[in-house]
Amino acid sequence: MTPVRLLLCDDHAVVRAGLRALLSSADGIEVVGEAATGEEALAMAARLSPDVVLMDLQLDGGMDGVTATRRLTAEGGGTGPRVLVLTMFDTDADITRAIEAGATGYLLKAEHPDELFTAIHHAASGRTALSAPVADRLMTRLRSPRPTLSPREHEILGQLARGSGNREIARALFISEATVKTHLGRIYGKLGVETRAGAVAVAKERRLLE
Repeated sequence: MTPVRLLLCDDHAVVRAGLRALLSSADGIEVVGEAATGEEALAMAARLSPDVVLMDLQLDGGMDGVTATRRLTAEGGGTGPRVLVLTMFDTDADITRAIEAGATGYLLKAEHPDELFTAIHHAASGRTALSAPVADRLMTRLRSPRPTLSPREHEILGQLARGSGNREIARALFISEATVKTHLGRIYGKLGVETRAGAVAVAKERRLLE
């Protein structure tokens, strides 16, 4: 069996070393390179032509893992490497952003090694690979009714999508910044997110933005 050519991308050298040591014990997987940044991952993928890139989402400085994933999967007209996300974060917003960027799979770093090995092989063959908690979150979201936002919350969400800050939103809608913060808290709760970017990502996914 031809081994899966794998490129690691994680900004922690100790994590990369641990993954390399772990993967060296796996049958049919060959680590062909290590990248510490999104930019390095793009350059090394172009040079090494890996089958799979094991990608962390949170990368210090420069390009984040989601952007790198989007670039990797978009280049070459779909003939580039598969991207398998390996991260500590399992929020709805992170999962949504990674999958929308083109990730083939989404695993958590707490995953059992055998599950990681299997996911890498699945990713290489184009099959989706999800950690059980991630799959559960996706199924729960699909079964859940769309959140009901008030007209004012829709207005504020639209302002968020345009990149407006709290002060700009308050001025545009003729309300106080305190009122904006109150509405944001309700929006975050209804969408199951904790950040402005997360709210926009989930709103786009659920087509809540006009």
